[in-house]
Amino acid sequence: MTQLPRTPLPHTLEKSLAAQKDEAVALATPEPAYDVRHPLYLGEWPKSVPYMHHDIARDDMDEPHLKRKHAILDKYPEVKQLYGVEWRTKYITIALVSLQVALAYTFGAGYLRDAHWGWMVAAAYVVGGTVTGIYGVLIHECAHNLAFKTPLFNRMLGLIVNIGIVFPIASSFRRYHLEHHTFQGVHGKDPDLPLDAEWKLIKGNKFLKFLWVFCYPFLYVFRGAAMMKSPQTWELINWAWTISTDLAVFNYCGPRGLLYLFLSLWFGYGFHPAAAHFIQEHYTFEPGQETYSYYGSLNVPFMNIGLHNEHHDFTKIAWSKLPALRATAPEFYNELAYHTSWVRVIYDFIMKDDLGPQSRLGRQFEDHLAGRATIKAARKAKRD
Repeated sequence: MTQLPRTPLPHTLEKSLAAQKDEAVALATPEPAYDVRHPLYLGEWPKSVPYMHHDIARDDMDEPHLKRKHAILDKYPEVKQLYGVEWRTKYITIALVSLQVALAYTFGAGYLRDAHWGWMVAAAYVVGGTVTGIYGVLIHECAHNLAFKTPLFNRMLGLIVNIGIVFPIASSFRRYHLEHHTFQGVHGKDPDLPLDAEWKLIKGNKFLKFLWVFCYPFLYVFRGAAMMKSPQTWELINWAWTISTDLAVFNYCGPRGLLYLFLSLWFGYGFHPAAAHFIQEHYTFEPGQETYSYYGSLNVPFMNIGLHNEHHDFTKIAWSKLPALRATAPEFYNELAYHTSWVRVIYDFIMKDDLGPQSRLGRQFEDHLAGRATIKAARKAKRD
């Protein structure tokens, strides 16, 4: 089991004093229960284990985040004050894109153009992979319109981030990531779910799991392509933009400079601590819980990307305010299982026999809709 320090969950035998205090407060301040999972919205399903189960885990209810959001707002309406854009995001973007382009020039046409290739590979992993991991956070913030109030400016900033990434991912990420939020775990609609071929082939094999992590940048793109959707206008614009910027990098920084950016992307989204959040977020380390947060020191350089339960609950809160959300409603988050080490996440995922690409939760669209209907009815009853 990965490092998941937490206050005991409701089904455990022992409860800490803090948990008992939270329960007393909850009893003193009744809240609407939108379904039987209230207040933490944990499920009853067992996690899927390679070689023991022949499919990913299944749930017959909707994803938990919308209902937990309303439960938190019922108790802490002041959370809405955290909504809004973060002004620093655009400046971080400019600084990091400039850094990567400068390094591409340094290794491709500048001072280190004749240096041993090993230095470039090392820099691509240590510096480029780290920066590319932060690029992912920046693109993510733009996808949720949290860098500017105007969606157009967020799309344009996403294209600027994409200068440092040799593949056109900003616009496609925006499209598919928003679908992931709307249809979390829904078969055929959530592009974040692994393809059946992934988990059926890999199962719990350690070497294949290592290759899966190493090749994750390819798989991440391939899942979206496998949905066979026609590209939207902004995706076509993204393609044209990225081809143009790649040609510019090739022209001014040389092929080695472009290779540096490619390796940075591959490392940053693959076998790198920064990429562990792809596993941390929704791979089921515990039965009944489908989303996990990471509470460790790397949230500082990586702009709180580890606070994933908080983000799914409140997509209108920018990266800088997510810790304040957790501090405002601690009983809704501290009782959930969470990670404290991204390195440990990767290690456990590869080395533990009960974890693999099939360690996910799926649901049918009809069950998702039925769950959503219950919250609509509850909200209507509350208004009436």
